Amino acid sequence: MITISSSSLLHILLLALFFSLCPIAKPQELENESEFSYIDGSPNGPEHWGDLHPEWATCSRGMMQSPIDLAYERVIVDQSLGKLRRNYKATNATLKNRGHDIMLEWTGDAGNLLINGTVYFLKQVHWHSPSEHAINGKRYALEAHMVHQSQDQKIAVVGIIYKIGAPDPFLKKLKDYIQQIGSSGMQEIDVGVVNPRHVQQNIGRNEYYRYMGSLTTPPCTEYVTWTIIKKIETVSWAQVNLLRDAVDDDAANNARPLQPINERFIKLYIPFKALQSLEPYTISF
Repeated sequence: MITISSSSLLHILLLALFFSLCPIAKPQELENESEFSYIDGSPNGPEHWGDLHPEWATCSRGMMQSPIDLAYERVIVDQSLGKLRRNYKATNATLKNRGHDIMLEWTGDAGNLLINGTVYFLKQVHWHSPSEHAINGKRYALEAHMVHQSQDQKIAVVGIIYKIGAPDPFLKKLKDYIQQIGSSGMQEIDVGVVNPRHVQQNIGRNEYYRYMGSLTTPPCTEYVTWTIIKKIETVSWAQVNLLRDAVDDDAANNARPLQPINERFIKLYIPFKALQSLEPYTISF
């Protein structure tokens, strides 16, 4: 039989009391982004996010912050990740102006993504320009974040990076709504039924990076599972400008500066048939 001394029991009780008094981190992204900015040197700019509210302290003190540079020397090919398993479906959605970005939020059941046995339900997609993540030191024109949440409040984000080129078909469909929300000053507008699969048509077949990070906006909550699609899509300059002009926040961009990788490694899933082209990477089976 295991016995516990009175001093040990007191220690356990004090620890329980301490953790019960600690604030619980809320993983949700902010609906109203007016309290922070992306302007370098401003009192509420990225370097000061962690000082604006006690619950945002992780923005400054966290060791697993996002975005990061997906540098080749930190990448390990991991075949055990397997293909992305998504089960998206079309449902009603609302377009919102959150202050620093345009967000499309599904109001019905938009389906889910399965990662390591956990089901993450798709909630919304929003855009950052330039891309928040870098690929081997290079940032691109735009990045979409498809945000998912599990029943126990864990977050998984799928990032899609775009370079300048042909217009993106999904943003093309939303053009009139984005223009309307930008010119009218409306905070949100109903856009009807939207199929999440149209954000990126072949997302389930693609190679992807995987790492543990954080939200890229306050409160910068950590232990977010990041999946960055390796294939770079295209978007036109007009579409990038459309997204920025619609929010009218006086900022040239809405991308957080790159954060230290610290001791993290980045996993990369690539099908076996593509392994012959993996010279820059370390392979793990």
